[in-house]
Amino acid sequence: MRATFALNLAEGLHARPAALIVRTAQRFASRITLEKDGATANARSILGLLGLAAGRGSQLKIAVQGPDAPQALAAFKLLFESGFPKVDSKANELRHD
Repeated sequence: MRATFALNLAEGLHARPAALIVRTAQRFASRITLEKDGATANARSILGLLGLAAGRGSQLKIAVQGPDAPQALAAFKLLFESGFPKVDSKANELRHD
């Protein structure tokens, strides 16, 4: 299963959203990869994800293979479409300190 999502984070794919991607991927048995401009990263590798150098507006292709692929893809859809809510809430907390 495959899908493409736009990265709509102001600072692009940095450590916090990459960590959320890793945590989401770890919930599933399926093999999950992200691709940007021909470069591919395992969704369980934070360094691989950061190596994609995905800035705001980047199109990320997600490929999921395995027994729970539909559930995994649905989880990533929610993560991307919600704008990585834990990242935004953490950023707001830091701004108010």
